[in-house]
Amino acid sequence: MPHLSPPAQRLAAYGYLALSMALAGSYVALSKPLVAALPVFLLAWLRFGIGGIAMAGWLRKPADEKPLSCGTKQLLFLESFFGNFLFSICMLFGVSMTSAVSAGVIMATIPAVVALMSWLFLKEKIALRIWAAIACGALGIGLLAWSQHGHTPGPSTSPSDSARVWLGNALVLGAVLCEAFYAVIGKKLTGSVSPKRISAIINLCGFLLVSPLGIYTALRFDFAAVQPASWLLLVFYALAASVWTVWLWMSGSRHVPASHAGVFTVLLPVTAALVGVLVLGESLGGMQVLAFAIALLGVLLATLPGRQAEAVEPHL
Repeated sequence: MPHLSPPAQRLAAYGYLALSMALAGSYVALSKPLVAALPVFLLAWLRFGIGGIAMAGWLRKPADEKPLSCGTKQLLFLESFFGNFLFSICMLFGVSMTSAVSAGVIMATIPAVVALMSWLFLKEKIALRIWAAIACGALGIGLLAWSQHGHTPGPSTSPSDSARVWLGNALVLGAVLCEAFYAVIGKKLTGSVSPKRISAIINLCGFLLVSPLGIYTALRFDFAAVQPASWLLLVFYALAASVWTVWLWMSGSRHVPASHAGVFTVLLPVTAALVGVLVLGESLGGMQVLAFAIALLGVLLATLPGRQAEAVEPHL
């Protein structure tokens, strides 16, 4: 944004950050109909493949960049293993078993869980406000679980359906933990590799990790049965998850303090829930609204200006 005045530059940066998180929330929710049309491992494989094609030019090492050290290569692999491979598997399987609204409540705990992981593994200090954010996240998930446990079974509800929802919520929580590991590992990277190249490398690693299962599934899948709308949604999901959200976040965070940028993560769970209700036709009960509100309070507590830790670069 070189041609804008500082106030306009800051306003444009806020727009980039908001759009990044809104896109992230939307593709988290819209992955639910995708996993109904495509097997999870095939979907993840195609996502990384499409993203890799879009970012092929980002893999090339710039002339002024040093060769990757063994330690950096190991960290990049772990970034991809937790942040791309395991995150995608847990998230895709999870949203196939639970609702987008529930996934939004659980993923609202990401900033607090990142802070907790930083305290455990990087020995960073946690302010009282961050502990309150962690408590809000736990309370929100607890209320969500209570609302689902207390739901009166209908004619189509069975114990297996209830167990499936619980497993889905647990997998989404696993995706949150993967995202937290991704953030903690990312803090140990030296900064000698450009963000675009890091994004391309970890996407390539994710593609290679999921390829055996992806190819195995593809050889046994009837591609002709997939509707054109699902293919269009797949392209949107792949580009949004691998390219757009990362680029928008990096572009916006250059002109905004990290503590301010983190506040925009509140849009991820909000958008995921709104897409679930308005597009996917999910219901939003009173207890879910309360759980969602408490979880969002945790996001704000963890990311309001004044927080010492840097905002996490989302990649979801």
